[in-house]
Amino acid sequence: MNLQSHLLFRIAAVALACLLADSVYVLQKSHRQTLQTIQTTAESLGRQLEFQLLRIDAGFGQPRTFPDFSLWKETAGVPGLCIRFEPADNTAVKSLCNGAKLSPHGSPESFASLYRALFAPGLEIARPVAFKGRIQGTLAVSSSAEMDIAQAWSDVRNLLGLSALTILAVCLPVYLSVNRALRPAGVIVAGLETLREGNLAHRLPMFEPREWAQTAAAINQLAAAQQQLLAERQKLAVQLIDLQEQERRDLARELHDEFGQCLAAINAVAASIIHTAERECPELIEEATRIVRISEHMMTHVRSLLGSLRPAEFDELGLAASLNSMIAGWNKHGAGKIRYESNISGDCGTLPEPQAIALFRIAQECLTNSAKHSAANHVEVTLTVAEERATLTVRDDGIADTLPFPEGPGIGLLGIRERVAALQGQLTLSIAEPHGLKIEVVLPMPRAAEPSCAAMAASAAGSFSPWRES
Repeated sequence: MNLQSHLLFRIAAVALACLLADSVYVLQKSHRQTLQTIQTTAESLGRQLEFQLLRIDAGFGQPRTFPDFSLWKETAGVPGLCIRFEPADNTAVKSLCNGAKLSPHGSPESFASLYRALFAPGLEIARPVAFKGRIQGTLAVSSSAEMDIAQAWSDVRNLLGLSALTILAVCLPVYLSVNRALRPAGVIVAGLETLREGNLAHRLPMFEPREWAQTAAAINQLAAAQQQLLAERQKLAVQLIDLQEQERRDLARELHDEFGQCLAAINAVAASIIHTAERECPELIEEATRIVRISEHMMTHVRSLLGSLRPAEFDELGLAASLNSMIAGWNKHGAGKIRYESNISGDCGTLPEPQAIALFRIAQECLTNSAKHSAANHVEVTLTVAEERATLTVRDDGIADTLPFPEGPGIGLLGIRERVAALQGQLTLSIAEPHGLKIEVVLPMPRAAEPSCAAMAASAAGSFSPWRES
C-alpha cells in the first residue's frame, strides 16, 4: 500500500468512525423521542379522560361513551402507538392502536436485532385516571416495536446516505490533493531502490514543493559522492591487482634468472664432481649425488612456485592453455581422488590482460577452495568467451548445501569479490543440485579494442622467458 492510499484509508477510517458515532447518537435520539412521545401522549390522553369524567359528572355527557378516544385519534394520533384503558371496576378493557399513517421500510434483520439488544423497543407507560380523589382506571400507552425499529432505520438510513455523499465529497478532493502533493515520494522511493541495486548514476528530478526539492537534491548529492567513492575504490582495486601481478611477474623473473640459474649451476658442478670423483676420489660420489638430489628437489619446488606466481603457458600460449595445464596439474596432484574437468569455448585471445588474469586467478582460487573444503568428487570449470562478456563457472559436487557460508579466517572469497568488483563484473554463488557449490563470474568486455592477453603479457615481460624444465 503506497503512501497516498494509506493516507486515504486513514481519512476514510476517521470518517467512518465519525459516522458510527453519529449513528449511535441518532439511534439514542430516536429512542428518546419515542419515549418522550409516549410520555406526552399518556399525559395528554389522561387529562382528556379526566375532562370527560368531569363533563359526565356535570351532565354534559353519557357514561356509556367513556372512555372516548376519538378526539385523540383525529387530532393527535401518533403512528405506531397503542392505548389501553382498564377500568377500576374490572369491566371491559378498551384499546386502540394507530399505525396506519406510517409505512415502514423493511429494515435489515441485523439492524433490528442490534436495536432490540440496545434499546428494547415496544415501551409501555401506565398512568392512573382519577376523579374526585378516586382512581377510575389505568391508562397504558405503548409503542410498536416494529414501528420503532422502522423509524430508527429510516433515520439512520437518511444519515448514512448523507454521510456517504459527504465522505465522497471530502475524500475525493483530499485524495487528489494528497496524491499530487505526495507523488514525489513514490518517485523518490523508486529512485532509492534503483540506487540500492547499484545504479549510482541515477538521479532524481527536481520537484515543485521546496521540501521535496531539498530532499531530492540531498539524495542526488549523496549518490554522486557514493559514485565517486566507488569509482575511486574500483580504480584503486585495479591498481592494487595490477601491482600484485607485476610483483608476481618480477618475483617469478627473479626466481628464474637468479635462483633457477644458481640451482642449475649447482647441479652442473655436482655432476662435474661426480665425473671427476669416479676417477680420482670415489668417496665423494655419494656426497655429490646427494647434492644433485637436493638441487633437483629445489628445482622442482621452484617450478611449482613459478607456476603459482606466473604460469609459463600464460605468457606464451594464453589463458586457455593455462587453465588446461592447471586442470591437468590438479588431476595429477589429486591422484584420482577428485576428477577435474575444463570446458572452454570462444576465443580467449580477445580477452584483455586484466580480464584474462582475473579469470585465471579466480579459477585458481576456486580450485584451491574445492580441494581444501568441499570434499567433492568432481569439479568442473567452464569458460565461455563471447563478444560482450566472459563467463567463468566453477561447479563441484561437494558438501555445501546452504548459503551464506559462515565467516572464516580466509580471504579467498573476499579476493574474488574484489577482483570482480574492480572489473565491474558480477559474482553469483549458489547451491548446485543436489548439493555442492556453484560459482559464476561474469566480466564485461571493454568496448574499445585492446591487444590480446598474450600480446600484452609479452610486451610487459620484455625479454623474460619463464624458466622451464630442460
